[in-house]
Amino acid sequence: MTQVPVDLREIEPGIVQITMQDKEHKNTFSDGLMEGLIRAFAAINANDRYKVVIITGYDSYFASGGTQEALLAIYESKVNFNDTNLYSLALDCRIPVISAMQGHGIGGGFVFGLFADFVVLSKESIYTTNFMKYGFTPGMGATYVLPWKLGIALTQELLLTANNFRGVELEKRGIPFPVLPRAEVLDYALQLARQLAEKPRVSLITLKDHLVSGAREQLPGIIEKEVAMHGKTFHLAEVKDRIMGLFGK
Repeated sequence: MTQVPVDLREIEPGIVQITMQDKEHKNTFSDGLMEGLIRAFAAINANDRYKVVIITGYDSYFASGGTQEALLAIYESKVNFNDTNLYSLALDCRIPVISAMQGHGIGGGFVFGLFADFVVLSKESIYTTNFMKYGFTPGMGATYVLPWKLGIALTQELLLTANNFRGVELEKRGIPFPVLPRAEVLDYALQLARQLAEKPRVSLITLKDHLVSGAREQLPGIIEKEVAMHGKTFHLAEVKDRIMGLFGK
């Protein structure tokens, strides 16, 4: 039986878990993964029992960003990254979201996880905003969520250098998130989810609305600016060469 790219299930009363498990594509944003995520969050927002979401990946992968085909489609002006809104699924979710990033978070995959209300990283995994590795400027709301969550100095290093960082290295840099051995990430997230699930659902929704209202208001303007930067940077011949030669390395 073929495994679905995204599994959604209520693991305890009020706690729902999204597992990204597109092993064929190593949790890059394939059509199946994107469609599964959009359906999962729509189902969560429509369910009045749920109080908290845990989103995680499989094995050593959390989320790996755009596929090579998708990057080439943007290069060829066939699509923009904002044609499919993945970046704000966690931000717009009515209830709190915990990113249990037990595995690698690559490019847009790392950015996607950072939009959650709570983030848990693993010591062993690689986290990178590698857009500039391919020569194009960041998207997915990266230029907003990174300084918001990580601070401007680390953001500049992550975005401009496109370097890889292990979770343990980010921990040493003072990031404000728990960084645990991979095997402990999901358990930690579950314990946190249980604490949240003790609270009244209306109170969780009301407080989240207040805490993220500024981000929800500002993000659309940021996305417009990122798309405009793509108009200047994504269509360079060098970018296509890099996508073809460096993807997955």
